[in-house]
Amino acid sequence: MVSSHDCGDSSCALPAAAESTDAAAPAAAQGTVLHYIYDPLCGWCYGAAPLLQAAREIEGLHIVLHGGGMMTGSNRRQVSPQLRNYVMQHDQRIAAMTGQPFGDDYFNGLLLDTTAIFDSAPPITAILAAEAVAGQGLAMLARIQAAHYVRGLRVADAAVLHTLAMEAGLDPALFDSKFAELGGAATQAHIAASRSLLARVGGQGFPTFALQRETQIEVLDAGRFFGQAQAWKAALGA
Repeated sequence: MVSSHDCGDSSCALPAAAESTDAAAPAAAQGTVLHYIYDPLCGWCYGAAPLLQAAREIEGLHIVLHGGGMMTGSNRRQVSPQLRNYVMQHDQRIAAMTGQPFGDDYFNGLLLDTTAIFDSAPPITAILAAEAVAGQGLAMLARIQAAHYVRGLRVADAAVLHTLAMEAGLDPALFDSKFAELGGAATQAHIAASRSLLARVGGQGFPTFALQRETQIEVLDAGRFFGQAQAWKAALGA
């Protein structure tokens, strides 16, 4: 088994959580499965977005998202000068390593808005809802990351998530209904299951990619492929 990539940023560390007994998706029914344990507000997960996109292009590879809830409950964060200074140094490193864009509306808009709250739960709920109504969880994750890191939008706000769903072409009424249904306890159960999976595969934080073939799960060292999406794609397809 290959060791997990260390996100290199303590904001991507796993918060304490109760164990869950939910198991990983059975590979026998789905072929080869790439489990992606992520958080929508983890900068290194945004840095890994090109790797996720490359994986989506591999025929026969089923990708399952597991939202880890990095900033939920007592770990939610209100924007402050201290938070801005902390995350900016890591974001600049991520940009240099991966080529991912960070917008001025993020650096000099959202990160200066001290009324904004960083909360991972609502965007995770939106991703679950998009997957449930249209199989668009992966696309919704990408849209939320761009909204946060490029457009500087408050992706913890339900109204913003509703707009992103409409931009993605999702039926607004269906999305809103599923978003309401999957919020709260359902999202917390998903987060608990994601953290349990992370512990079982030996991941250290977000992002963690785990490749499942039949009953075998291997944690992949995605960090060495940052900025090399095609090499990552070739390695996954080998």
